[in-house]
Amino acid sequence: MDLKLEEKLKTLAEELRSAMVNPDVDVTVCFKEVEQEETCSPSKYPYIKITYVTEEHDKHEKIIEIPPDWWDKDIKEIKEFVTFQIEQFMEEIDSVEYGGE
Repeated sequence: MDLKLEEKLKTLAEELRSAMVNPDVDVTVCFKEVEQEETCSPSKYPYIKITYVTEEHDKHEKIIEIPPDWWDKDIKEIKEFVTFQIEQFMEEIDSVEYGGE
């Protein structure tokens, strides 16, 4: 992994953590060679693991990979992509959990 990409991923990790203010959502950053928590599994691409706990205390997880075709994009664009994925995931879970369509 080149230095430019490492720096971009470090910045992205910081921005994603600061953007996630929902107490029901846990963000685990799994960027090999940059930042990787113990709960991360080996992966071909850097990824974010989202854990969402509903009011009934059901735990749901989603992995959002950041594939190579996204590595050259602006940090803001990647952050918006990941944030959108998180919001959609939460909406899907809430729809199933609470009967919405």
